[in-house]
Amino acid sequence: MTTTDTLNVPAFPRQFARTRRFSLGVPGAFTVSPDGARVLFVRTGSGSDPVGRLWLYEDGEERLLADPAALEGAGEEDVPVAERVRRERAGVMSTGVVGYAADRHARVAVFALGGAVWAVRTGGGAPWRVPTAGPAVDPRPSPDGSLVAYVTGGAVRVVRTADGAEDRLLAAPEGPEVTYGLSDHVSAESVGRSRGYWWSPDGDALLVVRTDHARVGRWFLADPADPARPPRAVRYPAAGTPNAEVSLCVLRLDGRRTPVLTPASAAPTTHPPGDWTDRAFEYVTAAGWDGTGPFAEVQTRDQRTTELLAVEPDTGVTRPLVRRTDPAWVELTPGVPARTGGGVPVVTVVRDDVRGLRIGNVPSPPGLHVRAVLGTVGERVFLTAGEDPAETHVWAYAPGSGFRRLSREPGVHTAAVGGDTVVLDSRTPDGRAVTVLRGGEPAGTIRVLAETPLVTPRPVHLSLGVRELRSHLYLPSWHAPGSDRLPVLLSPYGGHGLQLAVRAPGWPGAVAQWFAEQGFAVLVTDGRGTPGRGRAWETAVRGDRLTAPLEDQVDALRAAAGRYPDLDLGRVGIRGWSYGGYLAIGAVLHRPDVFHAAVAGAAPTDRRLYDTHWEERFLGHPDVLPEQYERSSHVPYAHRLSRPLLLMHGFGDDNVVAAHTLRFSTALLAAGRPHSVLPLPGATHRDTGVDVVSGRLRAEAEFLRSSLSG
Repeated sequence: MTTTDTLNVPAFPRQFARTRRFSLGVPGAFTVSPDGARVLFVRTGSGSDPVGRLWLYEDGEERLLADPAALEGAGEEDVPVAERVRRERAGVMSTGVVGYAADRHARVAVFALGGAVWAVRTGGGAPWRVPTAGPAVDPRPSPDGSLVAYVTGGAVRVVRTADGAEDRLLAAPEGPEVTYGLSDHVSAESVGRSRGYWWSPDGDALLVVRTDHARVGRWFLADPADPARPPRAVRYPAAGTPNAEVSLCVLRLDGRRTPVLTPASAAPTTHPPGDWTDRAFEYVTAAGWDGTGPFAEVQTRDQRTTELLAVEPDTGVTRPLVRRTDPAWVELTPGVPARTGGGVPVVTVVRDDVRGLRIGNVPSPPGLHVRAVLGTVGERVFLTAGEDPAETHVWAYAPGSGFRRLSREPGVHTAAVGGDTVVLDSRTPDGRAVTVLRGGEPAGTIRVLAETPLVTPRPVHLSLGVRELRSHLYLPSWHAPGSDRLPVLLSPYGGHGLQLAVRAPGWPGAVAQWFAEQGFAVLVTDGRGTPGRGRAWETAVRGDRLTAPLEDQVDALRAAAGRYPDLDLGRVGIRGWSYGGYLAIGAVLHRPDVFHAAVAGAAPTDRRLYDTHWEERFLGHPDVLPEQYERSSHVPYAHRLSRPLLLMHGFGDDNVVAAHTLRFSTALLAAGRPHSVLPLPGATHRDTGVDVVSGRLRAEAEFLRSSLSG
């Protein structure tokens, strides 16, 4: 039987690649002015146009503020290396205006294009170029918009917004391995702190991160397809090796500099014990400067203690505000810590196995799992949270009235806030929508220009097995129950920090349906280690990254087959990228009785090769607990492979470096285990090349069809 979706199967991979996973045309990076009147945002020109533009929503209308095509000399050829790294860490898929910063009242916005700083007034007028002393990264205006701070060559400088005059050097690197105002690899990739400096509310000083990379191991990434290009050196703190030395200082515009005196280590009397203990406060997980003053949060190397510190800007002396501890690790929640307008701390707490929120002494409702804090408006706090792990809603807290849910439709929602305006960004079964609420009522919409996938996802929402594993089953649109048995393809991520089986559309569902249209029953399951199911669920992978998640995939598969007899358990494949690829390899190594073929992309096969903060969170220090790294890595078990396996890896990947796949392939060869390797020259962890991305999907489908055809 032929359906519209089956006719579109050949064209889908290029659409998927051309639209950058259907991310183009989706508005984002919203900023709402304090009076709620103006909304700034970034959006590309269409669902296939990769060039980002800066927009304004005001009085119910959208207005284009900055289009790179209209700005002379605003190309992508000269993007500084530091900016390219920032974009890779942030997962940016577009070009052009990919980010911006605004003054306090959203009257002036600044952004960087090809290392040049541009500014525009939201009240009208053309953008203008702000002269700088060198290629700029992360420009940010002062609260009143009169000045712009920026980073160039690892130095922090300030210039006048109007004409680029009075360019001042505030801090210069003392050596080639020192930077000011930028985030290091671990902070950006694994901690979640992408920024390196913050303006004071009065605009007379900045709180700045200083990073010394000298003790971090140097790795060299080369592109074998271009032997004339020299290798790129990167500082990568692999598990068990030294981190960058991160500190803070207050830089006054008059030239004064005050180091921030953060504590060296957590107190032994309050720090939770463990098999491996390192109480040194090596991580600066968050920082900022609000109306109460500058603040910072630090975390121990073993991640079992964090302290929120108030900073006295004139002396650098710090005072502890909130200490959090956890016997496994203190989970870092986006937007936390925060403070209300009156200085009340907003932090996460674990209560009855659920990650909740505490605003001063007020806890969030029991059973409400907090995902992120979106911001504060006066004493009100806005957050995302859910009672059902398949949904995320926007909530608001206000003294006197408590917590109330703002989003209504089932789905995954987030928001930006200012004044009495909430910009509600919603993914529901009906699609993607951005609604502007004023006083809690719809006041307008911001257009979503993303293309519609050529195949329509048709997930069956399931709760499987004794652990009620949240799963989606995708069947071919042409399949009639009982007409034929279908090979099964598991397509999980399954790792920390990401869910796929949610009540919201997204590119993973479109890809799953594309595989289904080619004759597979595709099963997507969120097992132990994924968020949203409680603290014990998340920490079940401590000490062993593989066993519990793999067991959950097997349980979900068998439970689904019990409900749907057309699923052929004699033909089961598994595919995945990053942790999903790691899970796929683990499936054919350790459960060949269940899995008959696997495709693994960018899989971390040697856990010692991944970064400190991410890997030590789960496995501790490799010198102290080597057996946990051995148990959770694939290289030691290469001799077990007995099923068809396709490995894929981008040689430009600086997150999960290609050495993971190459070392595993070498071990497979040494053990006499046949396998296939698809190298992706120049591709990064989140590659956007149309030919590479579309070709990779087609190669996966062909390999799985061939391997499961018997």
